[in-house]
Amino acid sequence: MDISQLFEIPVKVHWQQPRCLIGPGASELAAPQAAAMGLKHVLFVTSGLRGTGIIDDLKGQFERAGLAVTVYDKVESNPKDYNVMDTYQAYVDNKCDGFVSIGGGSSTDTTKGARIVAAHDGRNTNEFQGANASETMANPPHIAINTTVGTGSETTPVYVITDTTSPDAPHKWAALDASSTVTLAINDPVLMMTQPAQFVAYTGFDTLAHASETYVGKIQMHSSKPEALKAVQLVEDNLRQAFTNPSDFKAMEQMCWAQYMAAQAFSSGLLGILHSLSHAVCAYYDIHHGLNNGIGIARVWSYNQPARVEGFADIAEAMHVRRPGMTDVQASDAAIDAVVRLARDCGIPESFSTAGDYPKSRMGMGYYENRPTKIESDDEELTKLGEHMMGDLCTPGNPRELTLEAAKEILRDCVYEGMERGHGRPVDGGFRHRVAPQTRKLEDAESYAGIVAAAVQAQPPAAPAAG
Repeated sequence: MDISQLFEIPVKVHWQQPRCLIGPGASELAAPQAAAMGLKHVLFVTSGLRGTGIIDDLKGQFERAGLAVTVYDKVESNPKDYNVMDTYQAYVDNKCDGFVSIGGGSSTDTTKGARIVAAHDGRNTNEFQGANASETMANPPHIAINTTVGTGSETTPVYVITDTTSPDAPHKWAALDASSTVTLAINDPVLMMTQPAQFVAYTGFDTLAHASETYVGKIQMHSSKPEALKAVQLVEDNLRQAFTNPSDFKAMEQMCWAQYMAAQAFSSGLLGILHSLSHAVCAYYDIHHGLNNGIGIARVWSYNQPARVEGFADIAEAMHVRRPGMTDVQASDAAIDAVVRLARDCGIPESFSTAGDYPKSRMGMGYYENRPTKIESDDEELTKLGEHMMGDLCTPGNPRELTLEAAKEILRDCVYEGMERGHGRPVDGGFRHRVAPQTRKLEDAESYAGIVAAAVQAQPPAAPAAG
């Protein structure tokens, strides 16, 4: 009997997650932990975190613990393949024996890629995209010190790199690989209080994207869903305050927990087309990943709503907008309205075409110096972005099947329209963001295949524990 005819996902994968130190002052334990692992010379991997003093402070702590430190501080947003290869080269040239990433997802993902490259004798990082591409688990140790409220990379088996050199470039690819899981994760909310307010908003919406996509996605991992829904509630309750007052420790501590729990949830529950959309726009414009999620989230929720009405009704409950007597459809509409309100309260632009400059933006710089700094995509570019979405590793986890025309319409709305829900005609039975609630109809989720089969393939033998 072919059980795939009865079950979309007969076998689910619960991915191993690393030990984590979480709480105020946790970062001060990094140096003694590294020493206890037996490390002698570590490579700090960071974007620089200019103006925070974090790198100098941690470097001093490591040196006082008896470790030598080399710093690679050229990581870019949406980390590029050359960032990964340069990090690997710095690791080899300085005879390091461990990595310490300090910052957000860019620093951690760069390091994940570099340690896999190191374990494979310097092969190009672009060879390791997709599911379980590594051939060995014998990677150098990696301590990940997170400083944002959105990455989650410190606790997941996932990392994302932008290919700038192969014939596929520009292409932002994701890897789901057990060998990329860090050795030790550290989440210190005190460090997160150094973020610019806009980054609090952007990374906070990355957390909300992680949580919501896990909760309504096709995997429906029972162990992931409670964490995901709690993370939605924590974002709703704390992101506004953390954004308007980043020095509010209580709000930032709760956002620290939200980002960690959402990432733990999606490690096994996986993601969907909101991340596929963000990866595509990042690949072509090098814009902030979390900003993309903030602009796209209401559109993607609307697209997926017919396939997961009850799930979005639960999200409405978590966001405190479900009222007595509401049907699930009415409550799921309220959830979409609530996420629009949250985005506006946190300064998320209405669309890509109205997005302005933001701290540390690299749009139009480096590899992208000949690209526009304003997103005003024509139909040809929308097609390319849509095709990028269709091929993304996250797309199979979406609760509703994506067509190219639907992807283009979601993208077009993100580029040119405001966030509000309103009347409109769906394209090819696809996108319904601008359709009034009473015109939406329920649909069954489409069939799913592929990503889990890749995820459960045989893993190489594990390496002995470090230290």
